[in-house]
Amino acid sequence: MEFQGKRAVVMGGSRGIGRSIALAFARAGASVAICARGAGALEETRAEIAAHGVKAFAAPCDLADEGAIARFVPEAAQALGGIDVLVNNASGFGRADDEASWAISLAVDVMAVVRASHAAEPWLMEAAGHAPLAASIVNIASISALRATKRNPPYAAVKAAVMQYTTSQARILAAKGIRANCIAPGSIEFPGGTWEKRRQDDPALYQATLSQIPFGRMGRPEEVAEAALFLASPRASWITGQSLVVDGGQLLGA
Repeated sequence: MEFQGKRAVVMGGSRGIGRSIALAFARAGASVAICARGAGALEETRAEIAAHGVKAFAAPCDLADEGAIARFVPEAAQALGGIDVLVNNASGFGRADDEASWAISLAVDVMAVVRASHAAEPWLMEAAGHAPLAASIVNIASISALRATKRNPPYAAVKAAVMQYTTSQARILAAKGIRANCIAPGSIEFPGGTWEKRRQDDPALYQATLSQIPFGRMGRPEEVAEAALFLASPRASWITGQSLVVDGGQLLGA
């Protein structure tokens, strides 16, 4: 129970990678707060978290809304008794090179990271005061940030911004005893997710992507969650400002 007594807040934690991260922290002994837009999935995941015998808090939050983030983070901190770990996971999944896709991508993928991090900072500082280098931020980006793309330029660009911002966060927050790191997942498949839909709707793209992965399968959300636990744990106490690629070698075949 590596996170016994710790408090983790997962922004965008009701499904997919976020859900797996939230459940991984709960299994490791942490109390967990999650938010997302859909109340139904939120409550299901909150119940799964609580089943591990830890505090579980969930509330709807539109991460494109500055005010909603400003309300949720203090509520989560109050419910858990503080914040030791913040995970910024949500994405607007902007794909087309148009105004609407850029707007949602910048609002959710970039500004939600900035706003949630700022909102959580007082509690992270408090946690760091009790255990220096134990408080941390983990941002979720994508390997799309590391290569050119024709399919989703806004998504790739904002994930690159998240990776760069993580380095600045790490530099700024080091003086306050807080670490900041980033994970860049490859193609991750889960029920209801993008790659399950692509497997059904665009099998040629699915197979082309699969052919890039040396192990011959898509990644699983749980594999990203394990990386998040490592970066937030004392085992990574001397790691900050880094982006960890979790892609099963997908970039090697790109």
